[in-house]
Amino acid sequence: MSNPNPNPSQNPSGPFMAKSQWTWVGGSYSGAVNEPGYYGTMGTAAAINTPGARRAAASWTDSSGNFWLFGGIGFDANGNFGLLDDLWEFSPSTKMWTWVSGPDTVPAYNTLKATAPSGNMPSARYAATTWTDKNGNLWLFGGDNGSVPNSYVSNPYFMNDLWEFNPKTQVWTMVSGSSSINAAGVYGTQGIAAAGNAPGAREAAAGAIDASGNLWLFGGFGYSTTTSVNSGTPNIFQDLWMFNPSTKEWTWMSGSPTSVAPTYGTQGVAAASNVPGARANATLWTDASGNVWLWGGSGAASSASEGNLSDLWQFDPQTMQWTWIGGPNTVNAAGVYGTLSTPAATNIPGARNATVTWTDASGNLWLFGGEGMDTSGNTEHFSDLWYLNLATKTWTWIAGSNTENNLGNYGNIGIAAASNLPSGRDEASGWMDANGNLWLFGGDNGPQDSLNDLWVYQP
Repeated sequence: MSNPNPNPSQNPSGPFMAKSQWTWVGGSYSGAVNEPGYYGTMGTAAAINTPGARRAAASWTDSSGNFWLFGGIGFDANGNFGLLDDLWEFSPSTKMWTWVSGPDTVPAYNTLKATAPSGNMPSARYAATTWTDKNGNLWLFGGDNGSVPNSYVSNPYFMNDLWEFNPKTQVWTMVSGSSSINAAGVYGTQGIAAAGNAPGAREAAAGAIDASGNLWLFGGFGYSTTTSVNSGTPNIFQDLWMFNPSTKEWTWMSGSPTSVAPTYGTQGVAAASNVPGARANATLWTDASGNVWLWGGSGAASSASEGNLSDLWQFDPQTMQWTWIGGPNTVNAAGVYGTLSTPAATNIPGARNATVTWTDASGNLWLFGGEGMDTSGNTEHFSDLWYLNLATKTWTWIAGSNTENNLGNYGNIGIAAASNLPSGRDEASGWMDANGNLWLFGGDNGPQDSLNDLWVYQP
C-alpha cells in the first residue's frame, strides 16, 4: 500500500548514502494511527500478525538475531487503549511476528506479579530499561505500571524490579528489586557491590551493556526516598549504576541519590567533580574499551534550567570520572545539520529526548528522531537520522528532514527508495540485526497518535 499523503524527504547522496535507504516493512502508514493489534494464534508466526500501535515498549535483539517487543502504552486486539504486557518475537528473515505470551487485551486492573516460576512474567508497563547479555538472555528493569486504569497519566506507579528472560526456554525470572511500587533506592557505598543494593523505582532510565556483560543504568524519573505514591515529589535522577549478572549485585558508581546541579568542568578534561545533570529518556552506550557514553535526554543543564539536552559525556569505570566531551551546556539548543552525509566538528542534533538509537560493533552511535523544542519553544517530533563517530567525535546528518513534524514518505511496502522516510516520532522501539541494519517500530507522533509501522534502514 502506498502512503496517500506523501511528503518526500531530500534525496540523499554522498559516501554514507550510496546504498542507504529506508524500507517500509509492515504495519500502518502515518495517516492510520492508533491501530489495534492482530495477534493470531499464540506461538504461531503469520504474515498478518502485528502488534498494536504503541509507544515506550521494551525491545531487544537476541543472540539468534530475532527481535523481541514487550508492553508499552498502546492498543490491544480490540482497539482498547492502556498499558500492555504482551510479548512478541519478530524474525527478520521471514519478516513475520509471533505473539509469544501475555494477554491480547489491556488489563482492567494491572496486578503486580511476584518472583517467577515458569509462566510468570513482568506486569504491564512502559518506559522500562532493557539489555541483551552475552548469552542472549533479555533483561528488563523498572518502568511505569499504572495499577489503576489511567493512573499512569496522573499518578505514576514506578517499578524497580529486574527480570531476566531466556528466549530458548521462554521463562522469565525476577532477579532483583521489589514487586511493590515506588521502592526507594538502596545505594550502599559508592563503588562497592552489595547484595542489598538496588536503584530506586523509576521509568525512562537509559541502559547499556559493556564487553564484560555488565549492565549499566543512568538516570530516569521516579521516587528516590519515598515509598508512597501519594507522598513526596518525583525526582529526575543523575545516578549511574552497574549490575553484574554473574554475582547478581548492583553497584552505585556515580552521581547523587538526589538531583543536584551538573558540573561540566572543562570540555575534554576528566575530573572527579564532573557529573552530568539529571535526565530521563537519554541515550547510554559503551565502547570497545569499556567506557560508558551518555547523550541528550530531558533534564537539567544547571540548577536553574531544565529542558531537552544535547550534551555528550564519557564515563571511565577505571577512574570513576566523567568527561564532558561536547555539545552545549544549555537546554533546548537548536541542531546544526551542516551538509547531508558530510561529517563536521560543528554538526550536532538538536536537543531532544526519547530517541531511537543503535550502536555498531565499533561503538559508534546511530540516532533517529525523538522529541524536542522548535525555535518557538513548541514541542515537536523529529525524523532525522544521525551518526556519531566516536574516534573523531563528529556527528553526520545521514538522512531525513531538518524540520520538525515531518509526515514521512512511506512509498511502497517492501520497496526501498531514496525518498522513503519514517514520520517524526518519539518513544519508538529499535533493533539492529546481524547485518548491521537498523530497524524501527512504532512510537508516538502526536499527543494521542501512536504508530505500529515497521521500517528497516541499511547503512
